[in-house]
Amino acid sequence: MFELAIIWDWLAFALRWLHVITAIAWIGSSFYFIALDLGLRKAADLPPGAHGEEWQVHGGGFYHIRKYLVAPAQMPAHLTWFKWESYATWLSGAALLMVVYWAGAELYLIDAAKADLAIWQGIAISAASLAVGWIIYDTLCKSPLGERPGVLMVLLFVALVAMAWGYDQVFTGRAALLHLGAFTATIMSANVFLIIIPNQKIVVADLIAGRAPDPKFGKIAKLRSTHNNYLTLPVVFLMLSNHYPLAFASEYNWLIAALVFLMGVTIRHWFNTRHARAGSPWWTWVATAALFLGIMALSAGPMLDRDAEARALTPAQRVFAEAEGFEAVQDIVLGRCSMCHAREPGYDGIHHAPKAVLLETGPQIARAAREIYLQAGVTDAMPPANVSWMEPEERAAIRRWYRAAREGAPFAVASN
Repeated sequence: MFELAIIWDWLAFALRWLHVITAIAWIGSSFYFIALDLGLRKAADLPPGAHGEEWQVHGGGFYHIRKYLVAPAQMPAHLTWFKWESYATWLSGAALLMVVYWAGAELYLIDAAKADLAIWQGIAISAASLAVGWIIYDTLCKSPLGERPGVLMVLLFVALVAMAWGYDQVFTGRAALLHLGAFTATIMSANVFLIIIPNQKIVVADLIAGRAPDPKFGKIAKLRSTHNNYLTLPVVFLMLSNHYPLAFASEYNWLIAALVFLMGVTIRHWFNTRHARAGSPWWTWVATAALFLGIMALSAGPMLDRDAEARALTPAQRVFAEAEGFEAVQDIVLGRCSMCHAREPGYDGIHHAPKAVLLETGPQIARAAREIYLQAGVTDAMPPANVSWMEPEERAAIRRWYRAAREGAPFAVASN
């Protein structure tokens, strides 16, 4: 009853749900503390070492919050740490990356028209790029540039744009933007795990031992927190981009990503300025709108001509093209699906193939066998609202074809 493809798809759904939940928790606490930090005010009755205070009202009660710039004179009896939200977000995201992009590398990760990589090579590049990105970023922060935050932010932006371009040279458009988001999120979570929390633990240890904490640890953590603040919104955009071909399937997707990072700066600058009660920089709205219009213009640019017919089918995909019932399924897909999943969709209101999946030729259909099986065979998710009137008998034919291929070569099909 529960086949591998069904179990795997539900696993991906569960991980995506977990990832969204933990990301909400992390982003929410991050934005709250940024707003709190910027809104602190001086008061005559602040205790020694306190930097500022904030009165807030929520849920029918009032909250009185004070911040110590380095640390209080004594270790408090109760201390709440904000770290697991970050860790859980990264771990669930990494698991989702493995389930969707590594296990489905032939369909989602590797684009043979860009780089003819073996599956293990694509996965190795995927994993190594995340680690290397953190090493480069951390080295820059620990260099003398750490004392020049403005210059450091510019270099970070250049590095992110370079990574966007680099990912697009080896991966599918969907994978390129997703990996850029994972690359950035790895930097953010590593900031928490390797810098911010360890520095706070040093301060706590000093308090317990009766030593005066060194303020440099707070200064270092503040720099990394500032970076996380400006990177959060672009990461959310990049994580959502895999649902929108106009973003990931554009020839200029790496430039779109660059503009998104700039939008992250303009949007957060407005909020940060407001939270600091330093006015309302309305020019950021104009700048954000202009950047978004630029993104829309880039997305409408000419697409690169990447003919799927020119790509040789892998052994796993060839199994589907040669399986019993393929000709019948090909006719079904061409009649029920290709009006939308085409280079020039013929369905009213559809301007680009959904998720950039083309289903106009036999090789294209064979490459998307698993998705066709799950979306139109096991479930009726496709066609949406069954607008092309796919019959139950046709869905049954899709199931028979997929299962015939799987039974004929289980190892090869499992790798698809």
